[in-house]
Formats: sequence, structure tokens, C-alpha cells
Amino acid sequence: MNMIHEQFRKDTLEAWETYMNALETSINQLEKDIDEAADMSERCTNEWCTATEHVIDEINDALFNISEPRWASKENSDRIKQLKRRVRELYAKYKSTSSVRPAA
Repeated sequence: MNMIHEQFRKDTLEAWETYMNALETSINQLEKDIDEAADMSERCTNEWCTATEHVIDEINDALFNISEPRWASKENSDRIKQLKRRVRELYAKYKSTSSVRPAA
């Protein structure tokens, strides 16, 4: 039984880390998109803003609903906190970018 438990822990932690990597990749792409939009006022359309806000909401929900394995390392716990902080910062950057968009 101990071997089954250890395999479960290993598999769960690997899957969890894969999930965290996917979230971080999405955050990186979102940040790049927001930075590009800040330089191109015509990109900040209502459609872009709506889509961007939905992506931010989905990533935020995923991060705040994540079930961290209790055997996860301190580094993994810190990584979640760092990603949550990045999403908050990206939301603030998005809001400042979307507030300067031209009137339709």
C-alpha cells in the first residue's frame, strides 16, 4: 500500500506542476498581449477588452481554486502566491490600457 501511496503522490505532484506551468505560460502570453496593446491604441477595442478580461478571470479563478497538495514544497506554495500576484498586477495593467482606448 505504501508504494501505491508514493506513486499517487508522485503522479499528483507531476500533474500539478504541469498545470502550474500551463497557467504560468498563459500569464506570460497575456502579459505580452497587454504590453503590445498598450503600445497600439487601435488594438484596444471593446472586443479585445472583453476577451482579455475573460482570460484574466479564467486564470484568476484557476489560481484561486487550485487545490495545492499538502505535500507540495514551499517553493511550489510560493510559486502560487507569485502567480496570483502577477495576475493582480496584470489586471491593473489591463485596466490602465483599456481606459485609454479610443471612443468607438
